Amino acid sequence: MQPVSGTFRPPLRTALRAVPATALAAVAAGGAIGSLARYGLLVLLPAEPGEFDLATFLANTAGGLLIGALMVLATEIAPDRRHVRPFLGVGVLGGFTTFSTYIVDIGRAVDAGAQLLAVAYAFATIAAALTAAAAGMWAARRIARRR
Repeated sequence: MQPVSGTFRPPLRTALRAVPATALAAVAAGGAIGSLARYGLLVLLPAEPGEFDLATFLANTAGGLLIGALMVLATEIAPDRRHVRPFLGVGVLGGFTTFSTYIVDIGRAVDAGAQLLAVAYAFATIAAALTAAAAGMWAARRIARRR
């Protein structure tokens, strides 16, 4: 086992064996769906280096909103639904949101000489995604209370 911050974690292979195969399949299927949706958004709204990448910004913001709502659903409203969180949260929304592309976009803007855009994009994306996640949680709780 590998020491991590004073604790021990089992090797990834051991950890994955402890996860039901149905949960892994749900993550894989959801990830394929989310990744394809993000790819479609990138094709629909392409951005050149040094331009604001609206597709990635929208994916991360919409994903934040949906993740916020989903976490309320999965933990407070319907915690007995075993595969909702792996399929929708880790799979679909994990594949749809993309902070790796966000980081690459910042680097592309800097390389294109658009440092101000890079900084604005960096802060705007984080602020929008976190605000959207909070709004999703708030909305899900409000809707749940009405029912």
